[in-house]
Amino acid sequence: MLSLKFLAALSACTAPVLGISVSETTSAYTVDTGSSYGFKTTISRSSCDITSLYFYGSEYQYSSTFSHIASGLGSATVSYTTSGDYVIVKCVADNDNFDLTHYMVFADGSSSIYMGTYTVSEPAVGELRYIFRLTGLTEAYPNGNVSYTAGGTAIEGSDVFLVGGETRSKFYSSERFIDDDVYCATTTDASIHACFIRPNSQATEKSSGGPFFRDIDLNYGGSYHSVTYYMNSNHVQTESYRQGFHGPYVFSFSRSGIPKASEYDVSFFDDLGLTGYTGASGRGYVTGTASGVSTDFPTVVHWYNDDYQAWAYTQSSRKFSSPALVAGTYTMALYQDEFLAATTTVAVTAGSTATANIAATAAALTDSRTTIFRMGDYDGQPTGFLNADKQLRMHPSDSRMSNWNPGTVASTDASALPMAIFKDVNNGQVISFSLDSAINSEATLRIATTLSYAGGRPQASVNSYSCSAPSAPTAIDSRGVTRGAYRGRGDVYDCTIPSGTLVSGDNTVTINVISGSSGSDYLSPNVILDAIELFY
Repeated sequence: MLSLKFLAALSACTAPVLGISVSETTSAYTVDTGSSYGFKTTISRSSCDITSLYFYGSEYQYSSTFSHIASGLGSATVSYTTSGDYVIVKCVADNDNFDLTHYMVFADGSSSIYMGTYTVSEPAVGELRYIFRLTGLTEAYPNGNVSYTAGGTAIEGSDVFLVGGETRSKFYSSERFIDDDVYCATTTDASIHACFIRPNSQATEKSSGGPFFRDIDLNYGGSYHSVTYYMNSNHVQTESYRQGFHGPYVFSFSRSGIPKASEYDVSFFDDLGLTGYTGASGRGYVTGTASGVSTDFPTVVHWYNDDYQAWAYTQSSRKFSSPALVAGTYTMALYQDEFLAATTTVAVTAGSTATANIAATAAALTDSRTTIFRMGDYDGQPTGFLNADKQLRMHPSDSRMSNWNPGTVASTDASALPMAIFKDVNNGQVISFSLDSAINSEATLRIATTLSYAGGRPQASVNSYSCSAPSAPTAIDSRGVTRGAYRGRGDVYDCTIPSGTLVSGDNTVTINVISGSSGSDYLSPNVILDAIELFY
């Protein structure tokens, strides 16, 4: 008979029994995490498509079109390994359309899929995304039905619809990357949430466009709810794509409300040996203090180079600490909200913390001057102008929008001046102002914009003086304002007004959009306004 001491010793040497398991057929792997909610995921061994998502007794994967990178890798070499409490599914695609490795990591007892996508080159389709196609989850968090297009009639391209008298689009679900840490498709009673989560800055360090870039999150089109994680796209693209390891990013089911990104610890990725992944040992930090920006606005510091990017809000004191940055030299940019205030460079060393302060240098924020009037703030957004409070979530033609042609607007009433000027809709916007006495010196009219479409740029006249036509801005090959976008290159246009032009009494500024390109209605050349200032 075995002694009790021997049995106790044997028990101490036995590894704990994990609930997570993998079952195989010739066509698929099914990962059962052993979650108390019964989370099971089936993955095609030939394509890497997710063909089944089973959670809490229900199937949520749309059966006619599966979930995958892009619209599917086509073919892939799919395998799995285990590492401690984790199952790692690895999909390698090397064909005419893709050169990448996609990872799906499952944790014991979890209802999440931890993902990472390593790209050697940009997919042939010209963008990089993961899309889940889910049934039984018709509602959307956080922006509600703005992207609910089921039953709608297309009014622009194949992505803007009229539904029950309201314009809807998948683009209207977007949020700024710096703020977009959780978004979900949910049941009507909000008992089930299926969410994408950005657990830390690594989720977006290989994306493109900076902290204020935004892209499609959600779209319920009737047959299924698209829950999409964009790593890059040409949707108002302002910089080149980055390749390498995108992630970790997380897809998670929840029965306890909206998950919090801070609840997801992805440090275990350091130990998984994934291609292209840089762990904590290869990273460093930057701390410092920002100055020269107004305390009336949020302040953001942004680090970027050709390979990586990251960002952080400053504290109220304007002190900042970077996320963990891969070692290298970075441009460090300072923003007053979204308005570019300054740039400098900083070197990051693995295992160390660099100190680098940054002060605003942008003339709009630092130059001493006497302001005659200013409409809007230098914040890189159209905030405060007419329709700016609606533009993110509806088309300019929507009946809920205010009239884009308000007539002459007083310089004291920015809320009456349209946030966008369209060559074919409301060109020639007039601003009126009065002076107690003539200005007997040169003055400057500054028009700060956030985004241009089809080569649109503002040409102004002040009383009888016409400003020179500005040269065309660097093109962004994408629709903007009609898709709920406003963030572009932030071009600022200054016009010198000769002495004697500004007279005692009534004066006017007239702004026209000029362009060598054509277009009709809201797809005509246009600009979005940030601020307009007249000063000397």
